[in-house]
Amino acid sequence: MAAEKASRLLALSGLFPVYKPPGVTSAQALNELKGRLLTEAGLKEFTKRKKQTLKIGHGGTLDSSASGLLVVGIGDGTKMLGAMLSGSKKYTTTAQLGKATDTLDESGTVTEEKPYDHITREDLEKVLEKFSGNILQVPPLFSALKKNGKRLSCLVREGAQVEAKPARPVVVYKLALTDFQPPLFTLEVECGGGFYVRSLIRDIGEALSSCASVTGLIRTKQGPFTLDDETLRKEHWDIEHVAQALQTYNPPEDQASKRLKTGGDGGLQS
Repeated sequence: MAAEKASRLLALSGLFPVYKPPGVTSAQALNELKGRLLTEAGLKEFTKRKKQTLKIGHGGTLDSSASGLLVVGIGDGTKMLGAMLSGSKKYTTTAQLGKATDTLDESGTVTEEKPYDHITREDLEKVLEKFSGNILQVPPLFSALKKNGKRLSCLVREGAQVEAKPARPVVVYKLALTDFQPPLFTLEVECGGGFYVRSLIRDIGEALSSCASVTGLIRTKQGPFTLDDETLRKEHWDIEHVAQALQTYNPPEDQASKRLKTGGDGGLQS
């Protein structure tokens, strides 16, 4: 039985969506998924990275405090993850006016508080127009970006002096205000690769002559994948459910290649 499961696991290949809960990093979620699959199959991981027992990876880091869609590649599917990094993504985010933190979200330490009573819904909607299309954005210091091979977030937490990365071009396809109840507001964001919602909220706060930080963030779409009932939750992180997900999202080659390589519904850009 164990041999059959091991054989089935190692034969799995393709892309599938999982739900990452808040409070864990994308790497931690992926490692837990991988560990469960290997344990179920009675396999152990090699200690050397180049000799992985099971090839598995994800298509783009999601903030540890955020939740939502994480696209996973298994087997030869790991070769397709690059398209996920450059493809479009959708987020729902809730933010708080009048409060800034060092991490740009509620997980951090408050660094500044400013009045926000002067801000109206119309003010916010007008400001959003400045952040649509091709814009320049400075990434957060607390991020997965690296300096000398080490994540900026780790360097900052260690007390090192770290300068922010220079502003870089990013694209916002859609930006809509869906709720405004000061100090809280909610946005729907569709953006390209390399975009940080936390930086967007910081910049919106500054543009409103105040400050702002993220209180909630959910990724709802990445490329052709959406956060729905088919997205694998923790209780379904097993060989059988992964195999079923691969069948759902990786149909025969003539269809799968078109959907996953071109984006299918237009969401994925290569």
